Amino acid sequence: MISKVFYQGNLRTKCVHLKSGNEIVTDAPVDNFGKGEAFSPTDTVATALASCMVTVMAIKADQLNIDFKNITSDVEKIISTTPRMISEIKVQINLPLKISKKNKVIIERADDNCPIHNSLNPKLKRTIKYIWI
Repeated sequence: MISKVFYQGNLRTKCVHLKSGNEIVTDAPVDNFGKGEAFSPTDTVATALASCMVTVMAIKADQLNIDFKNITSDVEKIISTTPRMISEIKVQINLPLKISKKNKVIIERADDNCPIHNSLNPKLKRTIKYIWI
């Protein structure tokens, strides 16, 4: 087992990573009867995509001896209503790095190895932008 989820009532869960004890709290979003006071479960899916992409990019950067720091990512999730599901995830990765054009391509292509990206339904629209600052 990797985690345990505890229902807290009022459409809130506490998710505990068993190895580290780290916790994530989720709330149902306001548009789905919740308080929206924490990440919703679908927020965590969209955020996991960006987190995974940045992580595999960092692994590749380390292999290329590139100082991969001050990287941020902006995440947007679009929900369709019939059926209620994530219809699009938009990820913008902000890369304040001065590296060669060749290494930029290598870093961007590293995302092909992101397990979240490869696990999501191919029908899910993903809009990915790399902003080299």
